[in-house]
Amino acid sequence: MDYKRIVVKIGSSTLTYPNGMLNIRRVRRIVEVLSDIKNSGLQLVVVTSAAVSLGVGKLGLPGKPADMPTKQAAAAVGQCELMYLYDKLFSEHNHTVAQLLLTGDDFSHPERQEHCRNTLSRLLEIGCIPIINENDTVAVKEIIIGDNDTLSAYVTRLCGADLLVLMSDIDGLFDSNPHLNPEAKLVPCISDLELAASMAGGSVSAVGTGGMCTKIEAAHIARDCGADMIILNGSRPDNLYLAVEGKPVGTLFPFSKGRVENAIG
Repeated sequence: MDYKRIVVKIGSSTLTYPNGMLNIRRVRRIVEVLSDIKNSGLQLVVVTSAAVSLGVGKLGLPGKPADMPTKQAAAAVGQCELMYLYDKLFSEHNHTVAQLLLTGDDFSHPERQEHCRNTLSRLLEIGCIPIINENDTVAVKEIIIGDNDTLSAYVTRLCGADLLVLMSDIDGLFDSNPHLNPEAKLVPCISDLELAASMAGGSVSAVGTGGMCTKIEAAHIARDCGADMIILNGSRPDNLYLAVEGKPVGTLFPFSKGRVENAIG
């Protein structure tokens, strides 16, 4: 596929171990692959999770906070750690990153949305890699987006990307829940989002907030703005190369019928 601008969402379970501590080896490889993809000429936006998880690990909390103030405190601590890491690792490959922390208000208010779009466009024009997360330190029920699958789809629409990649803890969409059914089969490509929704289940990750249902919703948003979407397993970062090259990997939710035929053929 001839992709030019891509959004890559990296889930908490991809970046951290189940105890919330950083999976350093995997993060290094993800940054290396993303840097190489950017070197090839593609524009790149990263939507990252794991601020709360890293904060929980760094603060030594027993688990994910149930109350909002502790969650916000963990996010504040973890976001510092997260951006320090991205800045350090991308700098090793001569790339500059920029942090954007967004809430639901930034997408629902036209003026704020336009400011975000202008900032994002300018960052891409000058060669930066925007690193985006929900602003968990201030987000409350009224303005929260809720999960980074949805956030990444909104960002795809905001910046006019033509591919959204969701790196998760599963290989893609299965015809039934693979955690419950060992005979479940991976669906390599699906354009019928109603059928996809019927196959989707909830989140099984101890550190993530999304699940397959939120990924199907993200596919709806991506399709509406003319973008393909791919779900792939974040434990194998090199699969990103296959995704941006239009080769079969994970599950493709194509924007157009022609892309379905290419993926199958």
